[in-house]
Amino acid sequence: MTYCVAMRLADGLVFASDSRTNAGFDQISTFRKMHVFEKPGERELVLLSAGNLATSQSVISLLERQAGTDVHNVLNTGSMFETAEIVGQTMREVIRRDNPDGRLSHVDFSCSLILGGQIRGEEPRLFNIYPEGNFIEATEETPFFQIGESKYGKPILDRVISYKTPLNRAYQCALISFDSTMKSNLSVGMPIDVAIYQRDALKPCFTERVEENSNYFDELRQQWHEGIQGLFNQLEPPVLASR
Repeated sequence: MTYCVAMRLADGLVFASDSRTNAGFDQISTFRKMHVFEKPGERELVLLSAGNLATSQSVISLLERQAGTDVHNVLNTGSMFETAEIVGQTMREVIRRDNPDGRLSHVDFSCSLILGGQIRGEEPRLFNIYPEGNFIEATEETPFFQIGESKYGKPILDRVISYKTPLNRAYQCALISFDSTMKSNLSVGMPIDVAIYQRDALKPCFTERVEENSNYFDELRQQWHEGIQGLFNQLEPPVLASR
């Protein structure tokens, strides 16, 4: 299972993804699910993936191969919208190639992608690309997207994240969202890849891999745990009438 989250904020973009694709008592597999495409000074793009690993790896490989050619690709588009169209079209082509006519109904070939970044002359933009290849765009009212195992980490995002949230606070919130998810679902696990893009920078993002032994993450999750427990203990308990 996978969990990825991305936010489009007034100051820029925040991305985070786990790296676990299979979890069990005897097997844990780790693959990077964050991919960066860039032309410093012109564009900075980040792609997060969830779902069928073979499909997502094929999509990324095709996008990378095309990026070094003269064909219409993610590094020579005129807008982020065009870039999202190319990513969606590539995903449709991969699924059609691997499952023509949809005959292998017992295999789920689908994957979901989040594409975010900025091209010179545009605002930073963020897209959630569905398995069918179509997509929606984040707005000031809906500033974040999640893919994969999203339900456990969503409440903190709903309560804290707004378009005006500073990047450092959004980073903090993303880590807490991952902590909540990992506490409830063992199939999502460390390490966590993080990328933070400063609005109008048009140069490589700040990136970090948060490992199991991260002191900051350990302290943050402990403070969050103790804070929730402390706040709950301060709540006035109800009076339960006896029958």
